[in-house]
Amino acid sequence: MESTGKKPRPRRSFAPEFKAEIVALRRQGDRSASQVAKDFDLTETAVRDWVKQAQVDDGERDGLTSSEREELARLRAENTRLRQDVEVLKRATASSFARPGDGPPVHRGGETRRSQSPTRL
Repeated sequence: MESTGKKPRPRRSFAPEFKAEIVALRRQGDRSASQVAKDFDLTETAVRDWVKQAQVDDGERDGLTSSEREELARLRAENTRLRQDVEVLKRATASSFARPGDGPPVHRGGETRRSQSPTRL
């Protein structure tokens, strides 16, 4: 296949204030999303997405608000970290009880005994 000669645009990040200005320009109605995008060297998709997100944030459209999206991303990252912590603890627990008869302590009637591993044949 031949390439079209266009390289993908590197991902850029923009300040919330800049996004708000772009949304305001688009909402004025005298310029289309594609015109605003051309004027500020943006992609038309980015402009449209910013306008949609502003509508959600303003309650004009259904969806996750910006603050909800931030919280969701934070919670997902925390969930990933906690899952990794659990895996480390599982491995540490498994290795510490690797010897027969060294199961976790069992508490019965005021006595503490080591759990018995199944007998081997």
